[in-house]
Amino acid sequence: MTSIRSAVADLYRAHLGQGTARLADVLGLPVEVESEGAHVYDEEGRRYLQFGGYGVFILGHRYPAVVEALHRQLDRHPIATKTFLSRELAEAAERLVSVTPDGLERVYFGTGGAEVVETALKLARANGRRRVLAMRGGFHGKSLGALSVTDRPSLQMPFHPLLPGVETIDFGDEAALSEALAAGEPAAVIVEPVQGEGGVHLPPPGYLSAVSALCRDHGAILIADEIQSGLGRLGTWWGWDEAATGPDILLVGKALGGGCVPVSAAVCTAEAFRPIDRNPRLHSGTFSGYPLGMAAATATLRALQEEDHIARAATLGERLLGIVTEAMKDVPSEVVREVRGRGLLLGIEFTSPRHVKTFMVELLEHRVIATTTVGKDTVIRFSPPAVISDDDIAQFRSAVESAARAVAEV
Repeated sequence: MTSIRSAVADLYRAHLGQGTARLADVLGLPVEVESEGAHVYDEEGRRYLQFGGYGVFILGHRYPAVVEALHRQLDRHPIATKTFLSRELAEAAERLVSVTPDGLERVYFGTGGAEVVETALKLARANGRRRVLAMRGGFHGKSLGALSVTDRPSLQMPFHPLLPGVETIDFGDEAALSEALAAGEPAAVIVEPVQGEGGVHLPPPGYLSAVSALCRDHGAILIADEIQSGLGRLGTWWGWDEAATGPDILLVGKALGGGCVPVSAAVCTAEAFRPIDRNPRLHSGTFSGYPLGMAAATATLRALQEEDHIARAATLGERLLGIVTEAMKDVPSEVVREVRGRGLLLGIEFTSPRHVKTFMVELLEHRVIATTTVGKDTVIRFSPPAVISDDDIAQFRSAVESAARAVAEV
């Protein structure tokens, strides 16, 4: 009898991509069939600790309040006609604006992260900023506009020519940004407070405040991409420096749908949003602001506001970073370069992709899910939910210690 796993792998090979199927075979990846809290279950009922998920699951899987809100909305009105007004859309926008930096008043909702990156780039152009400064190591998505500001040549190459007017400068280099802003016409600047897909890179102290000040001084539109870093992932509501002037456009996603449905958003100042205020038809989408997603977003934001998940993310992050740092301290420098992180976004950078593979396989042997980073193939990333227990942490510690021993012997 053909196993569930074999049947699914055959369908992948036939319809979804041979490369994906080959990778799954090499790593021995099972089929995920169920999830709850910090755990995922495969087709044979084995339980895995969820420390991956690309930053989506700050509340874990199937968070009860989000699931309850989705059931209510599904039974009543899941998708809107887009002809009438939507109460769910209005309430989600109000709730989101209430937790974002001062000055951000208007919201455009999307489904995926790249969709709202496109929104921000279009708004920048509509406001006369046809020049864009992006950061080395930055990752903003794989749609054509988002890919144009993503620093990954291997992903860009097949799709040239990309958007014109994009310049790349070093992340964390205040002087380079100042020079670039002064050298040409007014620009848009897109930056992540922490580069997640780029390898979990943190900016130097004061850098984000300097970016804000430079953009203000040079009339640049500042786009803060917090799709991965926002909503408590870093142990704070946002990764943007509280001492800094807020961005003109804040991009939100990943966790906004509560780990249940896809939701993203561009939250803008009234000035940056003015082109869409004048003409709503300039930018729209069939599923933008769909009621089911709005119900999930409102429930997610309420849970983050009223419960202790964000403070817990900060505390857990320090604890987990200590565990990973301790586990890796005896691994030779020829194998591991650095352990870094903030809140519940942690990374280990190795010297070779083969070390990443060894480490990942050992983690899976101990039933722990992690992810690599799209922008850098020598980094393993951990982005656990804020709902993990002490038993989960003990399992994680054991898995990381075993993986560290394994990679040291390669």
